[in-house]
Amino acid sequence: MLTRLLPRSNFGQTVLLIGCLLLINQLVSYVSMSIYVIRPSTQQINQLLARQVELLFRDLELDRTRLTVVDALRDKLEDDDYMEVFTQPEARKNGLSMARRYYVLSDQMSQYLGGDAEVRISAGEQFLIWIRPPQAPSVWLRVPLTGFDESKISPLTIYLMVIGALSVAGGWWFARQQSRPLRRLQRAALAVSRGKFPDPLPLKGPAEVVAVIQAFNQMSRSMKQLETDRQLLLAGVSHDLRTPLTRIRLASEMMGDQDSFLKEGIEHDIDDMNQIIDQFIEFVRGNPAEELTEHSLDQLLQEAAQQESLRHTEVKLELGQVPAISLPLVAMKRVLANLIENGIRYGGGDLKLSSGFDDQWVWFSVADNGPGIPPQKIEALFEPFTQGDTARGSVGSGLGLAIVKRVVDSEGGRVELANRSHGGLKATVWLPR
Repeated sequence: MLTRLLPRSNFGQTVLLIGCLLLINQLVSYVSMSIYVIRPSTQQINQLLARQVELLFRDLELDRTRLTVVDALRDKLEDDDYMEVFTQPEARKNGLSMARRYYVLSDQMSQYLGGDAEVRISAGEQFLIWIRPPQAPSVWLRVPLTGFDESKISPLTIYLMVIGALSVAGGWWFARQQSRPLRRLQRAALAVSRGKFPDPLPLKGPAEVVAVIQAFNQMSRSMKQLETDRQLLLAGVSHDLRTPLTRIRLASEMMGDQDSFLKEGIEHDIDDMNQIIDQFIEFVRGNPAEELTEHSLDQLLQEAAQQESLRHTEVKLELGQVPAISLPLVAMKRVLANLIENGIRYGGGDLKLSSGFDDQWVWFSVADNGPGIPPQKIEALFEPFTQGDTARGSVGSGLGLAIVKRVVDSEGGRVELANRSHGGLKATVWLPR
């Protein structure tokens, strides 16, 4: 249970560690100040008061003319505004019952005066020290603490507050400096995972973090070079393949009418091969940098439905008045075109395009009326060169959904496939608002 409450990030753990060390330091400072500063001061004050009490009663022993000790003490203190004398009832009326007894001070006073003494302190507009001397147990002496104002913040409190504030600020700055290169590395790693290669990260931070950043920069450069080589290789292969395909098409155009059936088959195969080559190039290119523009998914779906109607495909629209968001328009059109093409090719020709949104996401879906896909094979459809079962045919390269997933992932979204309850497959694309 305790481990769930502890922070898991490096920044949070560092702040927690510094906070615990700061708390321990504050406690040690407070105890040290109490033992080595405050306690000696109180002992010195208590000792001075004990000497005054002892001198007061020593002078009192020379004069036995008074009837009571209280009268004799008041006579001695007639010109003294510093110390007052009270009997037990008078002391209670003047606030003795509200005073708090301090056992440590009482024990010290007893040692200084050589008998059982009691010390109490009352707080109010002014701090008052009450002393019951062993020479006269029925008498209470009251001494005000002048120059002591409780409303003022003590130097110790100011010291602890300043040290605490500086420690917290320093700990926060230190933790932030430690976590900043890690956050930068996290953002760069996410960009690389989406097919984008950022500039090399600056080598800043602790030695261990710098070593990790160096390794990441090297990895990023290698992956970027590998991606460039792959694109160049596929571009060369596609170019070399298109040249003989063009010659075959020209040759087919020269065939006579008696070979029209064979000619149509050859042209159809050439079109399929060109489409496969285009998909290869599209997959290898990934999702190149494209400027984001404000656009509504509803408008994209409407445009796609109009285009498919020209191909005599029945498309049903259920639009949810989706607000416009920033998105790469060309890439999203490619995603929608691939999903529609799959739906037409494998789903019986009729499609349903829907859209909607919530607080965090906007979405659109393409649903067909085909036989669907076995649930255990749905996730595998996103892998390159993977197709569904034989019921959905074997035409194409198996890259359509892989391209869709790569584009959607690069925009921070997700794509889901699910079989419809009454038959068919539904592809839903979620994009962050």
